[in-house]
Amino acid sequence: MRSACSIRVRGIVQGVGFRPFVFRLARARSLAGWVLNGPQGVEIHVEGGEAALAEFIREVETQAPPAARVASIEVMRAEAQGLREFTIHESSQAALPTVRITPDLPVCEACLEELFSSGQPRSGYPYINCTNCGPRYTVIQRLPYDRPNTSMSPWPMDAYCAAQYQDPSDRRFHAQPIACHHCGPHYYFSRGSEVIKEEGAAISAAVRLLGEGSIIAVKGIGGYHLACDAGNMQAVGGLRKRKYRKEKPFALMTRDLAAAKKLVRLAPETEMLLESAARPIVLAPASVELEDVAPDSDELGVMLPYTPLHHLLFASGAPEVLVMTSANRSSEPIAYRNEEALEALSGIADGFLIGERPIVRRVDDSVVRQSPFGPVILRRSRGYAPAAAASLPAQRPILAAGADLKNSVTLVVEGQAFVSQHIGDLDHYECLRAFEETIRDLVSMYQVDWKNLTIAHDLHPEYFSTTAASRLKGWNTVGVQHHRAHIASVLAERGELHKHVLGVAFDGTGYGDDGAIWGGEFFAGSVASGLERVAHLRPAMLPGGDAAARFPVQAAAGFLTQIEHLPDLGAAPFHFPSRFAHSVALARKGFRAFPTTSMGRLFDTAAAMLGFTRESTYEGQAAMWLEHLARGANAEGQYPFPFDGRQLDFRPLLGAILQDRLSGRPLAPIARAFQRAIAQGLCDAALALCAPRKLDTVVLSGGVFQNNLLLEDIREILSGEALEVWINHAVPPNDGGISLGQAALATMVSG
Repeated sequence: MRSACSIRVRGIVQGVGFRPFVFRLARARSLAGWVLNGPQGVEIHVEGGEAALAEFIREVETQAPPAARVASIEVMRAEAQGLREFTIHESSQAALPTVRITPDLPVCEACLEELFSSGQPRSGYPYINCTNCGPRYTVIQRLPYDRPNTSMSPWPMDAYCAAQYQDPSDRRFHAQPIACHHCGPHYYFSRGSEVIKEEGAAISAAVRLLGEGSIIAVKGIGGYHLACDAGNMQAVGGLRKRKYRKEKPFALMTRDLAAAKKLVRLAPETEMLLESAARPIVLAPASVELEDVAPDSDELGVMLPYTPLHHLLFASGAPEVLVMTSANRSSEPIAYRNEEALEALSGIADGFLIGERPIVRRVDDSVVRQSPFGPVILRRSRGYAPAAAASLPAQRPILAAGADLKNSVTLVVEGQAFVSQHIGDLDHYECLRAFEETIRDLVSMYQVDWKNLTIAHDLHPEYFSTTAASRLKGWNTVGVQHHRAHIASVLAERGELHKHVLGVAFDGTGYGDDGAIWGGEFFAGSVASGLERVAHLRPAMLPGGDAAARFPVQAAAGFLTQIEHLPDLGAAPFHFPSRFAHSVALARKGFRAFPTTSMGRLFDTAAAMLGFTRESTYEGQAAMWLEHLARGANAEGQYPFPFDGRQLDFRPLLGAILQDRLSGRPLAPIARAFQRAIAQGLCDAALALCAPRKLDTVVLSGGVFQNNLLLEDIREILSGEALEVWINHAVPPNDGGISLGQAALATMVSG
């Protein structure tokens, strides 16, 4: 007696060899039917005996290909059609697509072995790939994921590639970017009027120049990198000067894991992150000092090679450790089109290693680290985007525009929250263009009708993202408060929209309900019922508003004016510049000064008091400098940071720092005592606020919680308490996660 089933598999199941996997399973069990890529995932019709069908369904769920991620399997009884064999059908597009697009994947071990095996047709071919590896998101033009819908469509397969593509037993069966030396795209080297077309010679030319201290623009999966020898300080300094990147750390790429271990200390969990399928930049404690690579930091950002070209560069003699930074001038988005790169990087790069395959959309490298509460993504991009970060009970599609710093956008389709790649800071025109392109790209990719969209945006009326959202003609728009979105992003990740928690949102800036600049906030409630602001940092005046983020002494003016008997901070040991006195005058007059509860600006204030009196050259620099300083001392003594049931009072804390500075106490112990005080104050407030509300979970989100030392202290202080701590894992705790939180909160009001 033959039975039949109709099966729909959702998740990351297209472009990862899922159809050939299903094909082989069915053939091995003598089952008949078909499999195809549908708009919502992989669709299967299968016929055979009951026992064989049951085993087939179990194996589909438990033995999926390495790059696949099965989110759900729907199995329904169907009518047997009397089919005699199992086949792969052409893709179906009868409904709107909701399939999860596969992030770009690193080259697999099988392809690497083939890459370096002489006599193989793809030996030395920098675009080698198979169903287990290679580009996905950066080559897809539209769904479903088939070759005509990718940037590989201009290169028809030759007979050799076509035979593998059509062979169910081959790992390149239905590998859409399949190519070889004969039929596929190539790399070439360009320097001025010199062009080297032959790939081996092109790679050798780039390697030779890297060894001589030159800077080379190298095209990768999601854009160009600027590469130079990390051990050549003249080359690194030259890159900083040309790129206008004064102090922000550079990322490093090492030949292999052994080379990485010479640079950083890798715990087993950190090593797993480094070798994971996302192949991100991993921040880890430095074992060596590379001051020009990462000034004022005890961490280095390291990644392993993830494209065939990277491996070919190292195999051809490139330095063991390369600076590998996004190819752009400071604050601009990464260059990803060949013509754009040649123009924009002129004067920065000494030569260009150019790939012919077009990149459909720019995608930066992701940045992660291991925290005391598990892995944290600091920049979510290649390897993670645009995977669904959450499932939301949305009845209609939602587009969340995110924040202006570290922007990402989220599109919710059929309840799946697809979070875009990192876009950047929208105060830069090119980043704003990239933001608008990404929105059009996602909405078009999933064929969403604009008239059905609920559009969520930040409450700040002057945010670029808010203004852009107001121009979109959706079904309705929803304003979402910045810090509530931070908390909601954590709860959305965990699928806990009805869970009542205490949410702590600490960051630099966000528009509050009262129009003030918030940033040290405590909320009680849930995404479903609402998040009530129940406590906050004591308000201070912020001269210049958001602009004070660039000048720690300017931020300090608003906080320190509340300290009685303030000494002359222009004199030793503080040596504050004249900007401080000018800012104090503004704060006291209330002219161009705004109330703030920003924890980020409190960190800036402490940094200024300990010597960081210059302008910050990148966001969060002063706080990172302070954390680096604090790690040089043990946690001895503790400054007061009292909580009165409604506010955390910074005045005793800053007063204690002033006294210790005047008495000549070393800087590192002061920084460490400040960090510990922030952690203790937060935990005291959390315990006081949770107890009467019978809450057992504290949610931490916001840019301040990128501070690993702060998280270490919080974990230690709460270790004996009956409180669970949740943080972000799927999206960043910084503003890169805001769009997911906006989408979650908009779900509750969008209908």
